[in-house]
Amino acid sequence: MNAPVRRLSLVVAVLFASLLVSTTLIQYVFAADLNARPDNRRTLLSTFGRERGEILVGQTPVAKSVPVKDEYKFQRVYDEPKLYAHVTGSYSFFGASGGLEQAENSLLSGASDKLFYRRVSDLFTGRRAQGANIETTLDPKVQAAAADGLKGIKGAAVALDPSTGAILAMVSNPTYDPNDLASHDLRVVDRNSKALNADPDKPTLNRTINELYPPGSIFKVVTAAAALSTGQYTENSMLPGPRVLDLPDTTADLPNHDGRACGSTPTITMTQALAVSCNTAFAYLGMQIGADALQSQAAKFGFGDALAVPMRVTPSRVPAQLDKPQLAQSSIGQYDVQVTPLQMAMVASGVANKGVVMKPYLVQSVIGSDLSVIESAEPQELSQAVTPEVAAQLNRMMVSVVQDGTGKRAQIPGVEVAGKTSTAQHGQGRKAHAWFISFAPANDPKIAVAVIAEDGGIAGSEAGGGIVAAPIAKQMMEARLNR
Repeated sequence: MNAPVRRLSLVVAVLFASLLVSTTLIQYVFAADLNARPDNRRTLLSTFGRERGEILVGQTPVAKSVPVKDEYKFQRVYDEPKLYAHVTGSYSFFGASGGLEQAENSLLSGASDKLFYRRVSDLFTGRRAQGANIETTLDPKVQAAAADGLKGIKGAAVALDPSTGAILAMVSNPTYDPNDLASHDLRVVDRNSKALNADPDKPTLNRTINELYPPGSIFKVVTAAAALSTGQYTENSMLPGPRVLDLPDTTADLPNHDGRACGSTPTITMTQALAVSCNTAFAYLGMQIGADALQSQAAKFGFGDALAVPMRVTPSRVPAQLDKPQLAQSSIGQYDVQVTPLQMAMVASGVANKGVVMKPYLVQSVIGSDLSVIESAEPQELSQAVTPEVAAQLNRMMVSVVQDGTGKRAQIPGVEVAGKTSTAQHGQGRKAHAWFISFAPANDPKIAVAVIAEDGGIAGSEAGGGIVAAPIAKQMMEARLNR
């Protein structure tokens, strides 16, 4: 072989070797990165063209994929979309966004390692690949009652089963229609997405788990729990309830919401103080027990925990460094105390469940396309917030709020209800948030609830939570108890 032919052969060999190396790199080394690229249309089409699993409330699918005759093969459809929008989230060609669509995307799409053997089986049998179905813990009657109560109100409502932690209702208002983001017309999806993101009312925000609010007086349940847990106080301990509490180390004072003393005598019991929501009594109590006891008690109820239900929950918080005036304000749920509605439902649930806070969860089971149960939820204890004895005292104190105090509008004939109202200040000149937390029946709790109506209270009046939020909670409890 002459020299020119040898050189040409060498060049050809190098080219083939380069092609082999580059192909190996693309198909094996860089494959994962290339598949994950957001602009890889082939991967997107492959994923989008797969039959996605259903999201179920009871036996009813509220999110499902239906066959269509276009390049995408399946269209994601949401039934009762505005009722379940924050539970389901949305799924489009651009991916999963919010709710279970995002949190359980790998299961719904069929890509989860939990479905590995199913995928292998599909490969050999020739069955079409399908995602798993997600069965939620929601009670449709409680969900509908919450949505009906919040109609026209910006706010949130969440309900738990105190004995398990199962989420019975999760409603955030305003809401949106996930079908607007599931269209196969990508220009329509883009336009709708931009409109939702630009809306100042933030309709895609799940206020039950991702918005922090000042709790106001519902936090007095935590303060009471901390005091009772010291062993130095009981539900009948006498507390000062003056018209105004003189705070140390500052010229500022802390008044009661109505500018009056909490009782006809200089002191009242802790039970009476909770029933009438006496600011001065609980601010005094908080300063007596100290910041460490208050913060420790809040942590036992789940404050600061990074939870997933499976959607990520924004942690609630009590400030770390508190002087005496700040501690007084924090003890009545003001200053920089910040909570999610779910967190306050967990507080009510912990009291209801004899002091044990169960870990909240939204997914009851994962079901294969062949109806086999791949995974089923097991209730988990999150913490022992208080002893059963302290929980029993808090239970009786919260019953007094509904029977004799500010929460009378939550009363249900024939059912003993425990609750706490709140009107939380959150800015100069702005109407206060109206809160209510509760559980029922008090002697055998089946449901624990937290409701917030943003800017829905009567500024400066503790009655706000009792007038606006308590009736919504009542509807939800009645729905669960078939009243």
